[in-house]
This record gives sequence, structure tokens and C-alpha cells, in this order.
Amino acid sequence: MKLLVVGAGEMGRWVAHTLRPAVDRVALADTNPQAAMDAAEAVVDGRVVPLDTDEPFDCVALAVPIPVVGEAVARYADNAADGAIVDVSGVMGDSLAAMDEHAAGEYASFHPLFAPPRGPGRIAYVPGEPGPIVERVRDRFAAVGNEVFETTAGEHDEAMEKVQTGAHTAVLAYALAAGDVDERFHTPVSEPLSELARTVTEGEPRVYADIRETFDGADAVAEAARALSAADRDEFAALFERAGDALGAESRVDADGDGPDGSADRDESEGTADPPASSEPDD
Repeated sequence: MKLLVVGAGEMGRWVAHTLRPAVDRVALADTNPQAAMDAAEAVVDGRVVPLDTDEPFDCVALAVPIPVVGEAVARYADNAADGAIVDVSGVMGDSLAAMDEHAAGEYASFHPLFAPPRGPGRIAYVPGEPGPIVERVRDRFAAVGNEVFETTAGEHDEAMEKVQTGAHTAVLAYALAAGDVDERFHTPVSEPLSELARTVTEGEPRVYADIRETFDGADAVAEAARALSAADRDEFAALFERAGDALGAESRVDADGDGPDGSADRDESEGTADPPASSEPDD
């Protein structure tokens, strides 16, 4: 099977490396010819083809930025006319709509829900027009330890508003608000938040900007933060409970304010009004 990977960035290299054992040889094309050459030589021992190649391939895999995936589908559909065209761009509604319009053969959209250095992981999959080549790609992704699960374009794109744009916004906002904190003071809540922020900021800003512009979700996080900030004590408690309900969390405190061991949050067992030793939450 002849494979063309369009896009020699981190994700394109991952696709080329992952699918290499299932194909005869990999060709790469990129707006940066040197990046394509480096990927072809170092990652898959493949070859470089020009962006305007008219060479036919059994499979074309698009690893391009979200804003140009529709254009890329239209441009390379003919190269996969007798095979399959797939993408790993991260948006499914737009890419599948373009494939439905331009693809003559098989097509599907895959979204690895992880950065390549953090794989294997879960891969969302929508089979637009499946067939043996698409199945071969899917099987290869699964063979290296990924959980490939089938979904719909609408379900995927709606989820990305929350798990990508919303999550990125919340994590970056925390990092901006917290600034540089002495690590000795971190709690079991703040420490993983800082690690998540570090994970995000190790990435490429353009990629996160593309996600934010494609999927709504940032405003919902901002509105929730404003509601928490402006809430009085009772309103805060109600929002707190809503958050727990959304996650299916079980409170560590019972209806009487006691913990799971029967101890009260405040030391009132002796009839005193003394405050607890610490007013900080037990993160």
C-alpha cells in the first residue's frame, strides 16, 4: 500500500511512523520541504513529494492545521481516488463534509486525543465511507496500543468544546492567575493543575489557537468563573454541588457536616466556638 502523509509536523510524523509497518513506503509533503525531508529520512525512511503532486496513492492521510483541512481534502482527494483519504486534524464536521463532497473512494476522520509524545491513548473515529483501507488504518492505530472508538462528527465536535477549548481555557487561566508559586505550598489540587498548565504550554500556541477558534467553550468557562467569583456563600455552595453532580462526585462530608469517620468539620464536640486549626480546604 502506498501512503501519502500531508503535513510533516509532530502529528504527521506520528501518523507516518505508526502506519509505516502496514504500508510499502511512505511519502510526505509539507509547506516546509525541509521538514518533510527530515521526517522522511529520520522517522520513516520514506520520500518527499511536492505539495502539488498528482501521483496516485492507496491512502492519503491529512495531518494539517484545522483551518485548512477542507482545502486539503479538496486538493488531495484525486490522489486517493482509487483508495482512501483520512485526516487527523482534530475537527470532524468540516473534514467529513469536505470528504463527502470531494472523495471518490473511502474516507474517514480520526482524532488522536493526545499529543504524540503522550501516546498511546484514545482515538476518536468517524467512518464516513469505510472500506478495507480505512479498516487497515484503524487496525494499525489499535495495534500500537490505542483505544479507537467510533463516534459521530456532531458528538465529537460538541465534546471538543468542553474537553479541549474549555479545559485549555481553564488551565491557562489558572496558570495566568496563579503565576509563580513556591512548590512547597502546592496542594493535591493546585499541583496537578500546575502540571496540566505545564503540559499545555509545552505545546505550540498556534495549535491551541486553532482549537479555540474552531470550538466554542471558552466563554462558558469564563461565565462559570464569574458566577463563582460573584456568588455569596449560599450561591457558592449551590454551584459547588452542581459541579459535583456534573462529575458524579460523592461528597466526603455527610448532610450533618461530618466527615466519613464521623468527625465534624469544626471542633464543636466540646461545645466550644474555637475555629479549626486551619481555614484552608483539605485538598
